[in-house]
Amino acid sequence: MTGWEELASTALVGTDRRPYQGNLLDAAAVEVARRRAGRKTGAAGQGDAFPEVQAAPDEERVAVGRRAAERLVRIMGGEHERLLPEWLAAAAATGRRVPPYVLPELLEKGRRDRSIRVHLGVLAGQRGRWLAGLNPAWDYLLEEPTGETWELGGAADRRAHLRTLRTADPAQARRLLESTWERETPDDRAEFVEVLADGLSMDDEPFLESALDDRRREVRQAAANLLTRLPGSRLSRRMAERARACVTISRKVIAVEAPQACDKAMERDGIRPKPPRGIGERAWWLQQILARAPLSIWGHPPATLLKMKIPDWDAEVKAAWVRAAVLQKDPEWARAMFGWDPIADLLESLPPDEQQELAADFVKKHDLDSQLIMVLGGVSSHWREGLATAVLRKIVKVATTQPWNLGELVKLAGERIDPGLFPLALSYSPVESVQQVAALLRFRADMYKELHP
Repeated sequence: MTGWEELASTALVGTDRRPYQGNLLDAAAVEVARRRAGRKTGAAGQGDAFPEVQAAPDEERVAVGRRAAERLVRIMGGEHERLLPEWLAAAAATGRRVPPYVLPELLEKGRRDRSIRVHLGVLAGQRGRWLAGLNPAWDYLLEEPTGETWELGGAADRRAHLRTLRTADPAQARRLLESTWERETPDDRAEFVEVLADGLSMDDEPFLESALDDRRREVRQAAANLLTRLPGSRLSRRMAERARACVTISRKVIAVEAPQACDKAMERDGIRPKPPRGIGERAWWLQQILARAPLSIWGHPPATLLKMKIPDWDAEVKAAWVRAAVLQKDPEWARAMFGWDPIADLLESLPPDEQQELAADFVKKHDLDSQLIMVLGGVSSHWREGLATAVLRKIVKVATTQPWNLGELVKLAGERIDPGLFPLALSYSPVESVQQVAALLRFRADMYKELHP
């Protein structure tokens, strides 16, 4: 960024948000004099260091109301700042824009946080795009997915372009990646493969199969993870053969013989030969094979298999089934394995109603610890009365002991419970922690009311 660009950007954002060493106006005056020194005079705009700035175009969208905009300013100023993505998503869904005075800070936040940019195209309006044209730090708002972005853009911009194209035309996105595959860096190749998870189909199988020959382990892993989700893939068939060689199921017993070695063919299919600390080699190889084998090969529902006796390698087999349910996104297996190992990743395969039912039951039976927080973090908003009541009851129960993670549970409840339930929280208990949840729910309820007057 040039000296003038830095001065202009600071002036647009404001020195409160971007401190400037020295006097900004004096520095700007010196820069103007320096850039104009020695230039020939001429007609306006000819040879001038600062061409005339065109006025911002008229807006096409109506702005959100004054109260909604004021709440956005408060959130960006640090009041419940974790609610910013929710406010932006809710506001963008109305099709409205933010008022001009909010734009500098909002665009600056978008510069630092890519995750919120998805909504700024709507919310910034014409004035936002005009400002982005004046400040190179905000020109991300002007970027459109083009072939030039793919050829010349940075890694993050190229991933965004590929993801957008994948949503619109999965086959075209894959062909674009294939066209430059050999020139990509190993890190980029691994991340680009993961983008193919959206719209994944057997049409992607030949490309992903070829990616198993990549020199980079992360690329092979990413490709193997996606091929595991395709039961008809060649990798799934190879893993099924390996799994059948290790596991024999009789009436009530599952006999297991872990592999004796990890050969090159296994490594190509994503099996990592070196285990993490604390796990034996054979156990590690067994888990990886069973995790990538199609769940359909077992011939019994998971509830039945979990009741069978596994004399050897019991924990390893069940841990592999958990991983397989996550990788293959199988609802029946995710439901069954959550009862054996309740982890948040399993909930992603289930519909929101069932997520909440399982989580509520888990909250009732489980102490407040990091695992409970992680499970609740995997449950999509908005939590309805069943889960909300279970969480509020847990907060009341542990409030007197003040565990170290009570504050995180309170924040999570306030951010995820349906804001329409704030009267329930308000009347549930006078305990301070519950009232904090009620206050945050009320904040969110007012937020939605302001956006939908």
